Amino acid sequence: MCMVIFAPLFAIFAFATCGGYSGGLRLSVDCVNKTESNLSIDIAFAYPFRLHQVTFEVPTCEGKERQKLALTGDSSSSAEFFVTVAVFAFLYSLAATVVYIFFQNKYRENNRGPLVDFIVTVVFSFLWLVGSSAWAKGLSDVKVATDPKEVLLLMSACKQPSNKCMAVHSPVMSSLNTSVVFGFLNFILWAGNIWFVFKETGWHSSGQRYLSDPMEKHSGSYNHGGYNQDSYGSSGGYGRQASLGPSSDEFGQQSSGPASFTNQI
Repeated sequence: MCMVIFAPLFAIFAFATCGGYSGGLRLSVDCVNKTESNLSIDIAFAYPFRLHQVTFEVPTCEGKERQKLALTGDSSSSAEFFVTVAVFAFLYSLAATVVYIFFQNKYRENNRGPLVDFIVTVVFSFLWLVGSSAWAKGLSDVKVATDPKEVLLLMSACKQPSNKCMAVHSPVMSSLNTSVVFGFLNFILWAGNIWFVFKETGWHSSGQRYLSDPMEKHSGSYNHGGYNQDSYGSSGGYGRQASLGPSSDEFGQQSSGPASFTNQI
């Protein structure tokens, strides 16, 4: 039940916080000649974070000439893979919820539903782990590439001590950090659900039968061996003890010997 409730929500938060991101930073270059300065250089970037395609122009502080630069790095592969896993996990969670609620009999028919569900759950657990780890690395690269200090190093005007270069504001990465957190939460959720889905499969029930059969044979042999020996001992052992003493008839026959001898005398 927890899987049915939280899996779609966690998947939505994961791909919404990553796929819907757009941010930027603002820099300023104050040249010695104030007419050549630019105090508001806006650099915008967004999903899928092909930063090498993000271009911007900055003053060179050498007349009207301007320098065209681009950010470094490309984290599109890890970001797109992460969002793709999140979208497909969301769609499968919705489909599984409908099957659990409205088609429970079909789900358990011929044990195919639980087996498919188990395999898909294992696959998505692995994909969430790989996707979240890759996106965490990609996000680290995005943070480095969009760090205002790193961007200022690309400008030739900022290499001259007479010019003043500074960052007006840095990009906000809180939503991207949230996406990574929800990615690993999805992995924990799907991996924790593997055991519960496995219990619904025929593999789990066959394993229980395999373990129960030797126990039944062992208990049966104990009943046939141990308790029959007790019954044997109760019947045979007490009979032997009884045979050790003379019976009443034999005792009577032995006592009649002296009487007949006296009569003969």
